[in-house]
Amino acid sequence: MSLEFLIASAITVLTAGGVYLSLRGRTFQVVLGLTLLSYAVNLFLFAIGRLVIDRPPLFAKNVIEHADPLPQALVLTAIVITFGMTALVVILSLRSFLESGSDQVDGIADAAETPDDTNFRKNLQ
Repeated sequence: MSLEFLIASAITVLTAGGVYLSLRGRTFQVVLGLTLLSYAVNLFLFAIGRLVIDRPPLFAKNVIEHADPLPQALVLTAIVITFGMTALVVILSLRSFLESGSDQVDGIADAAETPDDTNFRKNLQ
């Protein structure tokens, strides 16, 4: 098994898990799905940079070949954007839960509610 196959498999698993969780009905699972998708994109960006071994990341004297710093810069930028996006989506889902009393994406509670859930929702209002 080669390293390329391992990285491609990891990207596939992260993407499949992210899509599956993003299509779920609860907001926390959607947030986790978006986070997994962003991890898959970060790994993909890092993999397309053709990582090389024993090459300096910056220009140096008497060195003909060097590593490409663009994929590393793209991944670092994507990490910062992902952190901000995740924080925003968590705050929005928390606000949606406090407003509607349900963590469903559409805002409609499950049909099988327990009495504790009903009392909790009454206390929120």
